[in-house]
Amino acid sequence: MQAVRRCSACAKRAAGGLVQNQEVSLLQRRGAACIRYLSTSERRRSGVQKPGELTNPTHISLASVSVGHGLWQVEDLSHNSLIRRAASVLTDSSSSFLSQATLALTDALTDYSKAVHSRIIFQKRYLASVGKMSPSEEESLQRAISGWRSEAAERLNECKHYDSTWIKAVNLSKMAAEAAYSSGAHQASILVQTNIQVAQSQVEEARKLSSEADKKLAETKVEEIQRMAEYSAFLEGSEEREVHEAYLRED
Repeated sequence: MQAVRRCSACAKRAAGGLVQNQEVSLLQRRGAACIRYLSTSERRRSGVQKPGELTNPTHISLASVSVGHGLWQVEDLSHNSLIRRAASVLTDSSSSFLSQATLALTDALTDYSKAVHSRIIFQKRYLASVGKMSPSEEESLQRAISGWRSEAAERLNECKHYDSTWIKAVNLSKMAAEAAYSSGAHQASILVQTNIQVAQSQVEEARKLSSEADKKLAETKVEEIQRMAEYSAFLEGSEEREVHEAYLRED
């Protein structure tokens, strides 16, 4: 404020013609000094740094400066901030890993269920036609049953493989959520926890369908045992009748 009053006094004296040439030169130097002082004060109050000040190693280690709308903007690069950013990147990566593992496992479980159901269809058709079909028809059905049995076995191996990967993905996502929460990235932690719940729900539904397929297959196997036992008894009875009839004819 003192500098401002000096500038005002100088201006009045110059305007009134009360000074000599040497005094005018002195007043000009004082006015320039006033302007520099005010500019420096304004920059300090607004927190804006001059480009030369940014070469200070202390400033560089704590902040990154970018230009926006013609002003210098300071970006926080403290240790805590960098840890939060890294934790957010970790949650993004773990969520992507979990998503892919979930998709692979659910697809494998779905394919397994389809293969088992297809095997059941042909197996029931075979049981219903035992003793009534030609040798070529019987061979065709048995070949179809064998093919779907092999397909189901392959899909089951895939399920086991992807299940192991999926469990690792879930554990990794849980650790990422804990790391994000402890570092202060609470939103990222909540998001990955939600992703875990969704993934678990999807896998649980796919496993439920495969379990139902296994249950139906077990029931079909029991039915097959009963049906083949009945058919064997029928054949034995037929042979006994044939033997008995032949004996009677001999008599």
